[in-house]
Amino acid sequence: MSKQALKILDRYIIRKFLGTFFYSILLIVSIAVIFDLAEKLDNFMEREAPWRAVVFDYYLNFIPYFAILFSPLFTFISVIYFTSKMAYNTEIIAILSSGISFRRLLRPYFISATIIAVFAFLMSDLVLPKSNEKRLDFEERYYRRQSPRANMRDVHKQILPGVYIYFSNFSHASNIAYNFSIEKFDGNRLVSKTTSDYASYDTTTNKWTLRQYLTRHFEEAGQRIERGITIDTTLNVHPSELSRRESIVETMSLRQIDDFIEQQRMQGADNIDYYLIERYSRISFPFSTFILTLIGMALSSRKVREGIGFHIGLGLLLSFSYILFMRFSTMFSVSGLLSPMVAVWIPNILYAIIAYIIYRFAPK
Repeated sequence: MSKQALKILDRYIIRKFLGTFFYSILLIVSIAVIFDLAEKLDNFMEREAPWRAVVFDYYLNFIPYFAILFSPLFTFISVIYFTSKMAYNTEIIAILSSGISFRRLLRPYFISATIIAVFAFLMSDLVLPKSNEKRLDFEERYYRRQSPRANMRDVHKQILPGVYIYFSNFSHASNIAYNFSIEKFDGNRLVSKTTSDYASYDTTTNKWTLRQYLTRHFEEAGQRIERGITIDTTLNVHPSELSRRESIVETMSLRQIDDFIEQQRMQGADNIDYYLIERYSRISFPFSTFILTLIGMALSSRKVREGIGFHIGLGLLLSFSYILFMRFSTMFSVSGLLSPMVAVWIPNILYAIIAYIIYRFAPK
């Protein structure tokens, strides 16, 4: 077959691939929106959510979130569907019989997968963070019965190297931390400790005001005590950090996630694995597009007696098992049984092996 004919074939497959992909997104997202609205309509009406906010603040941001989240699944369904039709119409047999190798036939598939993977990655890093922020704010205001910004209790955290704070209870509504204390260390030696009845945050000066405070300075000559009614202090902590929802990383770009994780490590946070999973998923998730493309193409390129329905059913079984396996592996990471990087990449490695085995048995 001539080079010109190959270019025509490449364009034909790429057009089929991308056209089916975006059509499947449009169809499935429309169904998802209808089911989501049916589930949440009572909450929206009960909390008197404006319909303008429902459409523009929630669903306009829900659609890209859902589409990017399941883009590998949409890719898989698209490959299975249009390749099965080509096989059923004996187009695959005709292409291979003309002298084109199966490996060469994969080229337009992987070109299409690259376009989808790059598009999904750029969307998740540049567009979705701001979109998710609006969506999560809407859910918090009009849907969730309990705010994910619930008041925190018995928190002991590092805010700077050698500087720790403690409070027994924090009120997000009033920006007040009760039974507040500050401990300063020089290596392993306690230098000073300040305790107060409560500390309130002033949004105009961006300072914390300690009420009824007592400071103990531990010096070589002995202990020096300082008391007072109020004192202003600048601390490297904002009230939003004391009532932050776990899904905050969904509103960040990759660079912001890296900075945030570094800050959490410095402060001695104990839930960093959750944030690391999100960070590694942003990179590993686009690779699943290539793996599922290879599996889908190798599976559906063979004409079978059962027809297209068999390919689609088998494809859905494999794709949902991939998503389920990914959820299980991340759960093991959160529980501390696996490192976040291993948990995120294990499904890709396992299904890459499955893809290679299926490819080896594909019609050549």
